[in-house]
Amino acid sequence: MADEGTGIAVRMTGIVKRFPGIVANDGVEFEARVGEVHALLGENGAGKSTLSNILTGLYRPDEGHIFLQGVDTHFASPRAALDAGIGMVHQHFRLVSSFSVAENIVLGDDSTDFLLDSRSIEARVEDLSTRYGLAVDPRAKVWQLSVGEQQRVEILKVLYRGARILILDEPTAVLTPQEADVLFTTLRAMVAEGRTVIFISHKLDEVMAVSDRVTVLRGGKTVGTVNTKESSTRDLARLMVGREVVFNRVERSVAADASAVVLSLESVSALDDRGNTALNDVSLTVGRGEIVGVAGVSGNGQRELAEVIAGMRAGSVGTISVNGQTVQTGRVRKSISAGIAHVPEDRLHTGLAPSHSVQDNLVLKSYRSSPISRLTVLVQKMIRSNAEQLVEKYDVKTPSTETPVRLLSGGNVQKVLLAREFSTDPQVLVAASPTRGLDVGAIESVRARLVEAADRGVGVLLISEDLEEILSLADRVLVMYEGRIVGNVPAEAANREMLGLLMGGAELQGSDR
Repeated sequence: MADEGTGIAVRMTGIVKRFPGIVANDGVEFEARVGEVHALLGENGAGKSTLSNILTGLYRPDEGHIFLQGVDTHFASPRAALDAGIGMVHQHFRLVSSFSVAENIVLGDDSTDFLLDSRSIEARVEDLSTRYGLAVDPRAKVWQLSVGEQQRVEILKVLYRGARILILDEPTAVLTPQEADVLFTTLRAMVAEGRTVIFISHKLDEVMAVSDRVTVLRGGKTVGTVNTKESSTRDLARLMVGREVVFNRVERSVAADASAVVLSLESVSALDDRGNTALNDVSLTVGRGEIVGVAGVSGNGQRELAEVIAGMRAGSVGTISVNGQTVQTGRVRKSISAGIAHVPEDRLHTGLAPSHSVQDNLVLKSYRSSPISRLTVLVQKMIRSNAEQLVEKYDVKTPSTETPVRLLSGGNVQKVLLAREFSTDPQVLVAASPTRGLDVGAIESVRARLVEAADRGVGVLLISEDLEEILSLADRVLVMYEGRIVGNVPAEAANREMLGLLMGGAELQGSDR
């Protein structure tokens, strides 16, 4: 699958794609070779997703050409692109929630018999998951899985179809450093077999670790393509945002007071959606102005932990208290009233109402009270005014405050969610993967907001699979494994290797249990 004599797997020239009021791709040039991992970088809204959607047949370009096997090609549908050997794992998953993992993986596969042999399919899925280190139960329903587990299903689905060109959007977001290394080894083996991997990521360190070349987009245009070995994370960040961006350990202007406990969990247990124990005797505290990081591989109870604290899930035993006052679990309004803000990992579906406007989403927690409503009647003027102030303060890029949230880029969706939660003046902020899928500029902004909240005295529980993020922000790090807290380490004593081992279930001396 290459241009004749050039070794180019796919070449896109002069790609232009317009939407009402915006040019998403403006003359983009991109090519990926046979047998290489090619990273695609850019800020949110830079045009990466649009370019990928054109290559996979979801969109058709207004101008430009796609060359596959040296032939000028246009895909009328994603099926046509998949039949040509191009598969993509999208940032927003395309799975049927009521179907099992195995059923989703074979859905739409013409080679599958009309009468499904469930055991045979499940065995093949298990073999794939073992081969590529992507653990997931093939019999589980998708709605029962965490966001990270659903992402693994999407990766397995593309691998199952035998795609020769794989576009992977943030594929390592739910892996430990050790597991990410295994995936990188797998990707290198795949490209050695003649496949091409287009690797979309905002983790500059992993781009440097796995890619051969990097193409950077900014403002819908191609900034340039560089050989990874001849570049650095600083160079790539500068190309992405047009200025210097450096992530170091964040220096706090106000010292945290771990002794002034604002959030306390005592022996909390809870069940997952399948009725299995997800949290097992969890006890933790967060002090005033303290940022406590929670590390762990997705699916080890982090989602349930966040949901129990936020009132979205009832605990089976144990108590949760804010400033010494017990908070009833399973009651969202009680948690909100207690001063708990929540940024869930699934920002678009759990955190927001995607088909509603930006301004409506920004008042989802305040519409019952003045000045947003008076005598149970919503005051539209105040709703618009509130939205305009928050959009400006949090730099949300949107055509208007009446634009549906689902039409915004991932970074701006997250900014809407953060603006709403931070504006409630919380006592406790539970933030689950708050920078997942964001560009370096947006990550810098979100991290600054978290530190700003902590400096105001808010107790922050930061749940993330990104160890670099946790190590740069947290005062203290907790590690979860199989629903338990297996490590409690001061940030200054923690490192990636130590946390990675704990995340994988290893016993480690010197860590409070």
